[in-house]
Amino acid sequence: MEITTFIGELSMIKKLSVLDQSPVSEGSTPAEALAQTALLAQEAERLGFHRFWVSEHHSAPGLAGSSPEVLMSHLAAVTSSIRIGSGGVLLPHYSAYKVAENFRVLEGLYPGRIDLGIGRAPGGAALATRALQENQIRNIDRYEEQIQDLASYLYKQPDPSHRFAGLQATPAISTAPEMWLLGSSSGSSSLAAKLGTGFAFAQFINGDGGSGAVKEYKEKFSSSEILPSPRCLVAVFAICAESSEEADRLASSMDLSLILLEKGHVSTGTPSVERAMAYHYTPYDMFRIHDNRKRMVVGSPESVREQLETLAKQYQCEEIMIANLIHSFPDKLKSLQLIAKACGLQQRM
Repeated sequence: MEITTFIGELSMIKKLSVLDQSPVSEGSTPAEALAQTALLAQEAERLGFHRFWVSEHHSAPGLAGSSPEVLMSHLAAVTSSIRIGSGGVLLPHYSAYKVAENFRVLEGLYPGRIDLGIGRAPGGAALATRALQENQIRNIDRYEEQIQDLASYLYKQPDPSHRFAGLQATPAISTAPEMWLLGSSSGSSSLAAKLGTGFAFAQFINGDGGSGAVKEYKEKFSSSEILPSPRCLVAVFAICAESSEEADRLASSMDLSLILLEKGHVSTGTPSVERAMAYHYTPYDMFRIHDNRKRMVVGSPESVREQLETLAKQYQCEEIMIANLIHSFPDKLKSLQLIAKACGLQQRM
């Protein structure tokens, strides 16, 4: 029997979800990272989280998730009720028609459980983008048109004036995945509002201006075949431990990982706490760590709950999605468990 997820009535947060980028920890392998993503999805489902999303990165040794659609199929197969989604498919690299058919297959296999999150970031270096788009003409300015095409294939037939009028995305099924536009700016929120999609703001990418972008999305939202009313969430890095001191210690791995990324270092995986604690930080590094903490929620269970509540009120958003780069997988599982308990999630049975 499944027990419905519940977060206290006084809480602004009604749903908690998880984003996992399949990070490869130093000393581990990409295969282990993918296996850990599956275990994390199963635990997130047991704990009562609402959805579980995976990301798309290319030629990134520190992140194993390069094909969200394939990984989603496996995750949906090893879980039974949690929503599974992409956070997200990088649409400018692909044909909207092919993306629609991929997600119709997923929705046909796991009806009512599939989320299609889309974005326009390159997801890797210029060389990877060239390889993904080899012998094809791609224009980032066509992104809005691609989203409209995708919506037509998933929710209705393209109109008679469409360049592919009469084309049907198969399989022909009675349900469709939820469509979300991912972004870290007001430009993305405006587009999501205009096209009537869900909107997920990536605070874990941009720690500033997110509440304004979400407010604008809600105010400008136009109902559509996709959604009758606005639906939003905010995604943030979150690390929880039994004490704030231990949470800070675990977060040092993520602090260093972000610093090295900003310096252009090729990632060899999430650094260990020991390496992070021994690293010689410059004054500018310390400034960047302080600034990057705007993208994170770090602390004891009580502190993390308070920070998440503050975030939900700031955004006026009822769903929060959490991600992290914790080196130790047992610590990552423990963090998820502590957050679920602190926020009053009801476990599924």
